[in-house]
Amino acid sequence: MAAGESLANWTSLRVGGPADALVRLETRDELAQLVGFTHARAIPVLWLGGGFNLLVRDGGWRGIAARLAGLRALELSPGGRVRAEAGASHTSVTRFCAERGRAGLEFAVGIPGTVGGWIAMNAGTREREMKDVVAEIELFDPAADAFRTVEARALRFAYRHAELPPGAVVAAATFATSSDAEAAIRERQSRLLAQRRASQPVDQPSCGSVFVNPPGDFAGRLIEAAGLKGTREGGAAISELHANFIVTTPGARAADVLRLIQRARAAVRERTGVWLDTEVRIVGEDP
Repeated sequence: MAAGESLANWTSLRVGGPADALVRLETRDELAQLVGFTHARAIPVLWLGGGFNLLVRDGGWRGIAARLAGLRALELSPGGRVRAEAGASHTSVTRFCAERGRAGLEFAVGIPGTVGGWIAMNAGTREREMKDVVAEIELFDPAADAFRTVEARALRFAYRHAELPPGAVVAAATFATSSDAEAAIRERQSRLLAQRRASQPVDQPSCGSVFVNPPGDFAGRLIEAAGLKGTREGGAAISELHANFIVTTPGARAADVLRLIQRARAAVRERTGVWLDTEVRIVGEDP
């Protein structure tokens, strides 16, 4: 456990203040113990996967930040399902599928983060989301003080959201896959990665898409039409490649990102009347 650890070190935007304590969990037992301890004492917990889709304010997080860093096991069942623990990275899961000739998760090849974050946020693309491929989810449920497995439909997936039981934490997920040749799977993965690299600033610190696309339109198009591509605030900027991404440079602060969010919202609202809701999760306190 580390006290006062800057969460800028553990989020993809590379900004944010410290947590009261940062805990690295190595085992399922440690996960159960932490959930039980914090639930009984009403201590806030910020669960960190890859730190994507997350903006921590500069004042930091009053509570515990927890990483499921040790829960990374991957296995293939005789029926062709892929089970991945919550701390497994997107790279390890998609590589595992390709090496074993299991198709269905190619769309996730460029969605950064960990399996726990994938499920909690119903991560996806325009074509597919986690709800389309996940079969079962293993949770630690503090109400039952036990691990339990639920079918995917029990989580009532919505856009970038899964309805977990109160206080429950994803421990693992099982994905339904189909058989295909490794070469064919890798070809699809490579093609999708190339498309992502051509259209998104994947080599710069960002949180992924900042705003939810409004009905019938795209947030990036609206922000670009408002003339905000490349707009800077301190060490943060609206990406020149995709206007629904905010990228940061060393020395950036969460306040810089928040000011850009406010500017984009105001400009789009004034120009079109559309209010942009944030997709990125914003947590923590101001200094």
